[in-house]
Amino acid sequence: MRPVPFPTTKLPNSSILLMNGVLIIDKLTGLTSHDVVNRVRRILHERSVGHLGTLDPMATGVLPLVVGSFTRLAQFYTQAEKTYEGTIRFGFATDTYDAEGVPTTDPKEVCLDLGQIESLAAQFRGVIEQTPPPFSAKKIQGVPAYKLARKHKPVALQPVHVEVKEFTILSVQSDRVRFRARVASGTYMRSVAHELGQKLGCGAHLEQLRRTAVAEFTLADAVTLDQLAAAASSTMESFFVHPRKLLPQLPSVTADDANAARIRSGRPVNLLELSRARQVKVFYGQAELIAIATRVAGTLFHAKLVIAAERTPVAK
Repeated sequence: MRPVPFPTTKLPNSSILLMNGVLIIDKLTGLTSHDVVNRVRRILHERSVGHLGTLDPMATGVLPLVVGSFTRLAQFYTQAEKTYEGTIRFGFATDTYDAEGVPTTDPKEVCLDLGQIESLAAQFRGVIEQTPPPFSAKKIQGVPAYKLARKHKPVALQPVHVEVKEFTILSVQSDRVRFRARVASGTYMRSVAHELGQKLGCGAHLEQLRRTAVAEFTLADAVTLDQLAAAASSTMESFFVHPRKLLPQLPSVTADDANAARIRSGRPVNLLELSRARQVKVFYGQAELIAIATRVAGTLFHAKLVIAAERTPVAK
């Protein structure tokens, strides 16, 4: 990965660097998203770390983390689009709708036809009604569904509307189907696999899943936990996404000293060159994102979100 300039703060008489930014982890299978967050907290000596969308333990790939004051940006990614590649195995269903679950149907021998599978896949494109898996974080009377499912208690989740923007069949071989999908937030590929098996009458489950993109973040931005742990403190900033790449749908403006001071103190500022934009990213210099500002009227903008520059580190 090519290093990029990124603002860090070195504490007096310390080798610890305070980092604020977005870090993309290429998650390994077997880890929960919370496992990854905890590991990064320890590596960076930083308490304030969160993720931008859960990735199932079985799945691998893009898991964006927000670090330090950039955790405030999570609100802009709640509806982030996601892209996946994976494998669906036909022949039996499981209670988790994936390969980690217990089979719930008797195994059947199947020999899939590409045309038939592509015809079925077409039914899952667009806005569809989908029932979330019983082993999911969806809540039933305040209790996550997976906690009830683990205790073998009834899990009655209501169907919801989700959007599958792309669902392409890449290959069909014996009882397995390789696919690529691009979906809106809240879509479960495990449910897609399960429902495909129901329609075909033979059962199916998600055997393998790799997330290749979340919003503007891709595998090209990603680093493994081992790579991050092996890096020296002085080089860790090279793994963070450059702030100018964040939220590409918003235009950017670079504030001078006077406007930067006003924005940091919560006062409105005039941004003449961006008078038509409703919301903008405000930078001080090339790499320091200091605020997300919203137009009040005319050329007058007020910071909806001010990103703090100085913070207290976590002691080792």
